[in-house]
Amino acid sequence: MSPSARTALFIDGANLYATARALGFDIDYRRLLREFQDRGTLLRAFYYTAIVEDQEYTSIRPLVDWLDYNGYTVVTKPTKEFVDAGGRRKVKGSMSIELAVNAMELADRIDAMVLFSGDGDFRPLLKAMQRRGVHVTVVSTLATQPAMVADELRRQADVFLDLAELKPKLGRDPAERPAQREIRQQPLQFSSRATVNGNELAKQNS
Repeated sequence: MSPSARTALFIDGANLYATARALGFDIDYRRLLREFQDRGTLLRAFYYTAIVEDQEYTSIRPLVDWLDYNGYTVVTKPTKEFVDAGGRRKVKGSMSIELAVNAMELADRIDAMVLFSGDGDFRPLLKAMQRRGVHVTVVSTLATQPAMVADELRRQADVFLDLAELKPKLGRDPAERPAQREIRQQPLQFSSRATVNGNELAKQNS
């Protein structure tokens, strides 16, 4: 990535949280922003997450507020509940469409995009961005069993960055006490298609 490249970050919040947790560390979002500001001309850093609206308090809100005031463009939407064929209550909160729309809107104004997600559903988006001359980097990991990144997504990317190798640059120092609640990682955990059991989701809102 050229130092003069106009760059935008697209962070799938739930996916990045799950990946970092699988690698045993927390993301320091201040350091993440600084790292990519140093790599090019950072035009925008998007952070996408779904929020459980019917709960009196969810600990993701302080993080969302902190990001919003510290250089990120936060995109949220409420989760949706449904009952699957087995009668189980599910909560769905995919942000894939919002991320793809924002990326396509910026395609003519950026030289490079960095996608923080391992979801293979984003492969068509990567192909579309590349057809418009955008250099695409994917950040996820192969260091877990199973890998957190879909093979087709990794192969489609121009560059693949393993989050495990970025840990020294993006990880929060474990010696630091998270004095500010807003620095804590977001608790929502979705599957690769952003659907989890509703009861589990409620427990995860710590």
